[in-house]
Amino acid sequence: MKPIPVKISSVGTHVPDRIVTNDDLSLTLDTSDEWISTRSGIRERRIAADDQAASDLGAVAAARALEAAGVRPSELDLIITASLSPDMLFPATASFISGKIGADGVPAFDLSAACTGFIYALATGSAFIASGQAEKVLVVGADVVSKMIDWTDRSTAVLFGDGAGAVLLEPAESEQEGILGFDLGNDPSGAGLLSLAAGGSRLPASRETVESGGHFISMNGREVYKFAARIIVSSARKLLGETGYGVDEVDLFVPHQANIRIIDAAAGKLGIPPERVFTNLERYGNTSCASIPLCIDEAVLTGRLGATAGVQGKNPDGSGRSESGSNKLVLMVGFGGGLSWGSCLARTGDIKRIQE
Repeated sequence: MKPIPVKISSVGTHVPDRIVTNDDLSLTLDTSDEWISTRSGIRERRIAADDQAASDLGAVAAARALEAAGVRPSELDLIITASLSPDMLFPATASFISGKIGADGVPAFDLSAACTGFIYALATGSAFIASGQAEKVLVVGADVVSKMIDWTDRSTAVLFGDGAGAVLLEPAESEQEGILGFDLGNDPSGAGLLSLAAGGSRLPASRETVESGGHFISMNGREVYKFAARIIVSSARKLLGETGYGVDEVDLFVPHQANIRIIDAAAGKLGIPPERVFTNLERYGNTSCASIPLCIDEAVLTGRLGATAGVQGKNPDGSGRSESGSNKLVLMVGFGGGLSWGSCLARTGDIKRIQE
């Protein structure tokens, strides 16, 4: 059976109210706004309240995506949540989200691929629709990484923030629009470079794991940087080649928002000019699985994605890039612990969002 084409119909996001600036961090850490911003591009981040978990942020984002699309929770066929900071090891955070939005009876599960999780979840949800097993799939990326950070460790405390984003996937009207392809991969040899060691069956929680900091995220920043700058380029090139597009045809490049130096280095190697690279990490930091949907939502809000009029597929002049008012070709790339990576190429049409 021929695969059913899939599109992103709507997007919704939510971030905590509390803003923590670099100057705020400098009060307790040996750092400064200049030190953090020049090395990461981050100036502030949102931090969840003590009683907020990933499902609390994710449920708001999910409800907004459904409201924008005019879809009732009971109409959903599946909910997939990507998170590296789930409410609990089990039950799934997706189960909590389904209860909070009133999607009783809807299948719901979590997907774990660290900061690449949203792209993996997007690919999984797309496969359900492409195979005819579902028609409406809600993909949620939600993280409260602040609760997994050692706030005395400058190497990680300055990088992360909290947030959530959700997209609704539905069948597309034609094969030339919607999601065009994915590239997914994983390098287990680097699994120890970015991890949270304790709390699972390998190293169960104990007095020793708590006292040694095993329940905090640890990262070899230098090696992760080298991996990310390399894999973004190779994955993007592979996906573009497989789908028949060139780098010059990409309207908007949306990479995982981890570090501005990684983004700039990868975009430079790919030959994508700054005006076609979307970033917002200066205001949110690294929100893990929420970073790409947060960018998609903001890109729609500012008119850089989601125009309703225009051609499908390549333009009449043979170019793939779209002029103002037409469908946009967007390249999304994620990377994270595993070491995992994932790219998605999509032709976006009318991505709906609620007006706040």
